[in-house]
Amino acid sequence: MSKRVGLEASHAAAEAARMADVDVIAAYPITPQTHIPERLAEMVADGELTAAYIPVESEHSALSTCVGAAAVGARTFTATAGPGLEYMHNVVYIASSMRLPVVMTVANRALSAPLSIWGDHSDVMAVRDTGWIQVFCQNSQEAFDMTLWAFRVGEDSRVLSPVMVHFDGFHLTHVTEPVILPEQEEVDRFLPRFHYPFALDPDKPMTHGAFGPPDIYSEAKIAQEVALRKSKAVLIQGFKEFGDILGRYYHPVEPYRAEGAKTLLLTMGSFSETAKIAIDARKDKGESVGLINLRLWRPFPFQELRQAVKGVSTLVVFDRCISFGGPGGPVCSEIRSALYNEKESPKVVSFIGGLGGRDMAVEDFEYVIDRGREIAEKGSNELYETVGIRGKVAGIRG
Repeated sequence: MSKRVGLEASHAAAEAARMADVDVIAAYPITPQTHIPERLAEMVADGELTAAYIPVESEHSALSTCVGAAAVGARTFTATAGPGLEYMHNVVYIASSMRLPVVMTVANRALSAPLSIWGDHSDVMAVRDTGWIQVFCQNSQEAFDMTLWAFRVGEDSRVLSPVMVHFDGFHLTHVTEPVILPEQEEVDRFLPRFHYPFALDPDKPMTHGAFGPPDIYSEAKIAQEVALRKSKAVLIQGFKEFGDILGRYYHPVEPYRAEGAKTLLLTMGSFSETAKIAIDARKDKGESVGLINLRLWRPFPFQELRQAVKGVSTLVVFDRCISFGGPGGPVCSEIRSALYNEKESPKVVSFIGGLGGRDMAVEDFEYVIDRGREIAEKGSNELYETVGIRGKVAGIRG
């Protein structure tokens, strides 16, 4: 029988890795991710988990170790955050191009300078084009659920891709919330033992990630792209199977009180839950507003997004990252691209806030909704606007 316990998102992710019965863990501690490998180290030391726990000297080594372990058929897990994710950047590409289903939880953190240990989405946006499946979590329950789901879909023989599970640094990693933990038998039904069909074997030598001259490199990259896009059907199937067995259903794009709404607010991560309170307040006043939470970041859910915004007049996109010198936040840029040439697509308005761990209150999201509708109705010369920034700077022009 499942049980309800209090866990921070870091420990929830570690618990999911334990129940997945991982074979190899390699990680380097970095704030605000440290509680994840710390808890897993305790589990291994106390005999709660039988796994090879490999302490390494850097994040680059952590993912390199996982690449080697996955290549011989081990179920592998690691975790990182912010600068650590960027330090392993080269190996991030290697894991995906070699089709190794490593699971990595990322405690999203701002990037220097100035030095910040707090959360925003700068780190994930720097690795959005690295070929990994990527999902976002709103709370600790989802950190547990999505970590289990990541093993299930990444290891599927039709997918064989690494998966990043993103949850916000400090806003989730260090906050204790109620989490429902399933029975091990339920997890085992959802997550079969891992069998990697191309495992390295000394008796049957093969090469992974060999030198690729110009006459094969392009084909290799396009094959990788086709495989990632095709994986989406399996990812959705994985969401359904998770719900059928464990009782919680997830989707690539998740509407909240969005039916019939003329204005939608789009968010990702833990701030989605704060934004929902703002939506509730406006709904209770009879306003035609709603929210969509973007869960699946890669492969991008084009069809689901287009369906979610049908009949909508204004789509207000909230980013927690700046695309320096660009036309708006990186999420908003992708939303605009996804809706380009769509008939009767909504007016898309870009807002950026919550950088470096700065909180967004319910009132801030209410302002974003009001100002977003005003911009859509009256127009603006700004590429995007900021929210919660001290001083007079609000809009950024091209």
